[in-house]
Amino acid sequence: MTHRNRPTITLLACLTTTALLTSCAQKSPEAGRPNTAPPPATSASSATPTESTSSPSTASGPPERPANAKGLTLAAGEQFVRYYSELLNYASETGNTAPMLDNSEAGCESCKSYAGFVAKANAANGLLKGDYRERVTDVPDLFRGEGGHLGGSANVSVGAYVSQETKTSAPIRVKAAKYKREFGLSVSHGNWVMYEMELVKQ
Repeated sequence: MTHRNRPTITLLACLTTTALLTSCAQKSPEAGRPNTAPPPATSASSATPTESTSSPSTASGPPERPANAKGLTLAAGEQFVRYYSELLNYASETGNTAPMLDNSEAGCESCKSYAGFVAKANAANGLLKGDYRERVTDVPDLFRGEGGHLGGSANVSVGAYVSQETKTSAPIRVKAAKYKREFGLSVSHGNWVMYEMELVKQ
């Protein structure tokens, strides 16, 4: 994959006109317009999801950051984005959000929103069913911003799934779809962490 290292565009410019981050220097509660459902929140449909057969076992615990996702290179940034997607999937499967939050900046509002939802509704407690795991198919855009941040986007696909906020709430049926995740990364202890993110349906 070829990474385009754009000369310091003001951090994430704040990422383009569909700005993921509304403030480059400050963490805004409005930044990222956090998702309200695991993977993406979309309108209900009549699709009937099938159980995913590709979900790895979570018995061995959360995925560990791979060696190629360590450090502060562009290549490490790309691999971190793929790794973070695995952490999101793990949280959705188990309700254990600690690993993803440990790899998120404390001010990442969309990260906290995602964690809050899947802590209540996840596959382990039966409130999330189907092919809900997201898959990063490409990270075509990656660039350095000011203040040591990294910005870009990733192409993500998610299968059909059903989620419920509680056991008595009406199920929300979501069709399989493709998305773009716009993201900003910041630095913590010599590695990239998620600074902010937004998932946009394509």
